[in-house]
Order: sequence, then structure tokens, then C-alpha cells
Amino acid sequence: MATNQVIYETHLPGLKQVGRGKVRDIYEVDSCLLIVATDRISAFDVVMSDPIPGKGEVLTRLSAFWFSRMADIIPHHLISTEPEEYPHECQPYRDILRGRSMLVKKAQPLPVECIIRGYLSGSGWEDYKRSRSISGIPLPEGLKESSRLPTPIFTPSTKAPQGEHDITITRAEVERVIGKDLTEEMVQAAITIYNRACKIAEQAGIIIADTKMEFGLYEGRLMLIDELLTPDSSRFWPLDEYEEGRPQRSFDKQFLRDYLVSVKWDKNPPPPSLPREIIEKTAAKYREALERITAVNLTSLK
Repeated sequence: MATNQVIYETHLPGLKQVGRGKVRDIYEVDSCLLIVATDRISAFDVVMSDPIPGKGEVLTRLSAFWFSRMADIIPHHLISTEPEEYPHECQPYRDILRGRSMLVKKAQPLPVECIIRGYLSGSGWEDYKRSRSISGIPLPEGLKESSRLPTPIFTPSTKAPQGEHDITITRAEVERVIGKDLTEEMVQAAITIYNRACKIAEQAGIIIADTKMEFGLYEGRLMLIDELLTPDSSRFWPLDEYEEGRPQRSFDKQFLRDYLVSVKWDKNPPPPSLPREIIEKTAAKYREALERITAVNLTSLK
């Protein structure tokens, strides 16, 4: 990891801040955006009061890894992760930015979350138990928790404001918002990315059960933006422990979610304080996901 700093929030005088998300602080620099991944963590759409040390660096390094390996499928927004290559007004903050920031093209985000599921878990499992379907997509009878789906499916959701919960919607609803052709292009790109990522992760002993991607428009073209295939946006399971019919151990924030459920938090602000053990174990899981995936010998997959 690049630094030992724990950063909950950034304040960079001289740079124009244009947003602060659940995890990322966003600045406008020239015609680009500077995205800083902090160590904040959210669960059930609520930002926890306690940071996870090193988390912002894990997200940045994994996103950069995946963006570079998907560029032939669809353009992405990443320009650089090296502060020395950023515009001059960023240079006073190089130590803060190193390892946890991305200079990116300024795209217009699409107003939907693109979720691809290959396994039945989380809210998808809850939907299946109620209706034998997810996002209006009928699924076979007899599936269990964590079952592998016959084929990956697109289960979009709304982009809720911070503190509110995303709502699952159907493909038809997405088509009404952004158009049928753009929806088809986005879905095909997302499923192709997911399938390739699954092959890479499998070599690392990891199952990618599902993942959330974001897309935008840049100069009229569809572009992959935000983060990609991180423990924040995906469910990562150990391949050698996988067994359908039960929840899985994970390398992602599901460990934190399980803790919050165990203390009977009502999923509304304010969040409970996190014990040191939960913070340390969550940080370790994120680091393990990064180390496993980036150690894969990609030449063996060609």
C-alpha cells in the first residue's frame, strides 16, 4: 500500500469540489475530474462513522487493474492514477492523493445502476424467494441461496441519494429512461466484462457472485466510469469453500453487513460504532481480495 494514512474526508483548498459520495470525494480539475477514494465505508446505503484503513487504496488499485483489462470491450474514464501526472494545482496534495486517486474523463453518468448477477444472493435471493424472479426476469424453480444462475442476468436499480436505498427496477424501465439501443449496448458490455472478470478471479480462487457497474456518456459514446469490480461494488466468495444453500464467507463488505444485522441495527442513520475487530477484519478481507486478484498470471488465460 502506498501510505499509512487513514483518510475519512478530504479538503483540498484551491481545488473545486463538486461532490462527496458515500466513499469518494470528487473535484473538478481543468476539464477532468479528480476522484479521491477515502477510507469511508457504507452499508445498507448508510456511511459508517468509522473508516477502514487502506480501503481507498484497495478500491483504486483494483479499479485500475480491471479498467486496463476491459479497455478492448468498452472505453473507460481512467486517465491516470499517478499524482505526478495530474495538473499542477493538484501537486501540493500528492502525498494525500498517491495510491487512492484517479484523474478521469468527465462523462455524463447514466441515471441507473448496472448490476450483473451470476449467483443468487443478497437482495436477489430475497426477491427470488418472494416471486421466483429478479427485476422481472423469471428464474427456474428449486434454486437455493448462493445457487449459480443458468446465465448472468441484468438486474438494474435506481441511483438513490445518499442515505436513501436504491430500488430494483426492470430492464423495460431502464429502456424508457435511456432508450432501448443504449440499454442493449450497456447490458452487453457489462455481461462481457463480468464473464471475463469471472475467469480472471477464478484463477485467484475467487467467485464474483455479482457486481455493480456504472456507465456514462462521453462525447456521445458509452463509457465505463466510477469504480470497477471492487469489494465495495461486488460480492467476492472463496471458490474452495463454495456450497450452495447457505451464505458464503466473503472478501467484501458482506462481513460488515452481517455484523450490523447481528447487532440489530435498523439500517437508518446514525450507524453504530464499529468494534476494532470488525474494522481490522474488514480491512484484511479487502487487502486479501486485492492481493489475490492482482497476483493472477494473466498470460495463462490467453
